[in-house]
Amino acid sequence: MSQLLRPNPHRIEAFDTLEAGTAQAVLGLLAEAAAHDGQDAVSEQGRLQLNRGPRPGVRHLLLHTVDDVLAGYAQLQDYDPVEAPVAELVVHPAHRGRGHGRALGSALLEVSGKRLRVWAHGGHPSARHLAQVLGLTMFRELRQMRRPLDTLAIEEPVLPAEVTVRTFRPGEDDEQWLAVNAAAFAHHPEQGSLAQRDLDDRKGEPWFDPEGFFLAERDGRIVGFHWTKVHAEEGLGEVYVVGVDPAAQGSGLGRALTAVGLRHLAGRGLETAMLYVDADNTAAVKVYEGLGFTVHERDLMYRTET
Repeated sequence: MSQLLRPNPHRIEAFDTLEAGTAQAVLGLLAEAAAHDGQDAVSEQGRLQLNRGPRPGVRHLLLHTVDDVLAGYAQLQDYDPVEAPVAELVVHPAHRGRGHGRALGSALLEVSGKRLRVWAHGGHPSARHLAQVLGLTMFRELRQMRRPLDTLAIEEPVLPAEVTVRTFRPGEDDEQWLAVNAAAFAHHPEQGSLAQRDLDDRKGEPWFDPEGFFLAERDGRIVGFHWTKVHAEEGLGEVYVVGVDPAAQGSGLGRALTAVGLRHLAGRGLETAMLYVDADNTAAVKVYEGLGFTVHERDLMYRTET
């Protein structure tokens, strides 16, 4: 742990790992902020990294008021060998407008050596203003897209020749799936760098359901997948991730797997499907638009110029 000196009315401390009670307090802060904002300020990956021991390259910044109230949290992930570290931050709704967000942002710049990328989930005006104050510029847009889940309106999956689809077998399929995921997302460090521990984290979550995790095989080898996720409280089905091995790309497999998953989610009685896609991934955006998805909201990433 190290303390980052800041003038009153707050103090900021940085940790490589959080004790269980502290992690639960942070999760409570995140939940209250999400309920107020209608949007999670920290991604699923960030939340998973809160309370399951130290992670290489991950640091946690906690902002407390002079009354020792936890009022803000930031997470810095620095495990990309090329790109600047990535951060997410949030201030409790009851403590906003007091300079805490700027203090957390400045601390992140200090810890990262002024090489920083920061997510603004939902792209709210306050986040855009903070980015401007910190001297950051917007360079990435992640779109959340949605469509109604009507089975009759979901196209029939047309699989390439000799490709079959089955569901994921935990433990048995882990190693091969991780290899295909890494190959399919070699250009995408957040998804392509998933390791066994990351997969185990997700398998341990209440939402995990292998019956909604579809694998496409050819000659006994995984060539693609569609992992779905159900957000039960919101009544949403998510196209969590669709990936195709580079050797099988261009065959229509990704579109077919997307339809397989959508039909599964519709069969669960869900009314709406959602997914995330980078705005500059024009090929994927075109596929999803062709499947009836439209933009629901946008997450923006800002970065330093250095």
